[in-house]
Amino acid sequence: MKVRLSDYNTDWIRLFQQETEFLTTIFTDEIVRFEHFGSTSVPGLKAKPVIDMMCIVQDIGKIDSYNDKMTLLGYDAGGEWGIPGRRLFRKGGEARTHHIHCYQADNPQIERHLVFRDYLRAHPAEAARYSQFKQELADRFEDTSQYSPAKKAFVSSMEQQALSWYASLRSDAR
Repeated sequence: MKVRLSDYNTDWIRLFQQETEFLTTIFTDEIVRFEHFGSTSVPGLKAKPVIDMMCIVQDIGKIDSYNDKMTLLGYDAGGEWGIPGRRLFRKGGEARTHHIHCYQADNPQIERHLVFRDYLRAHPAEAARYSQFKQELADRFEDTSQYSPAKKAFVSSMEQQALSWYASLRSDAR
C-alpha cells in the first residue's frame, strides 16, 4: 500500500467519534470502552490518515463471531494480525480509513498503546521529532511495506521513553 502521510487534521476526532457510535450498534454489550490512539490521536502529528481505534471488550473470544457481519459492512477481518489477543478490522480497502483493534480489557497491549499516545500528547517536542522522522521516511519510501519497518526501531525507542515517563508519574503519585 502506498504511504499517505498527512498533516494533523481535527476532523480525525470527529471520524473517531462517528465510528465509535456506529461500532457501538454492532458490538453492543461486549464493549467496555473505545480509545483513539495512534498518530491521528495526537494534535500536530503527521499521520497516515487512518483512524486507529481501540475497542476494549469484555471477551476477545466472542469478537470472531462478528467477522461475517463486519465483512458485510465493509471491513476486512484480519484476526490477530501478528499480535496475540488482538482482533483487527480494517475499513476502506486500499483507501483505508479506519483500523479497529479489539483487545480484551486485561490485555497488556492496551497500556503500551495508550501510554505512548499520552506521552506524545504531553511532550509536543517529541511529537514534532516523531513527525519529522515520519516525513523523512515518507520522502524515502513510497510503500508501507518499506515505511513501516523503517520506523520500527525509532518507535520502539520512543515507546521505552514513554513507559519510563509513565512509570515515573505513577511513582510520583504514590
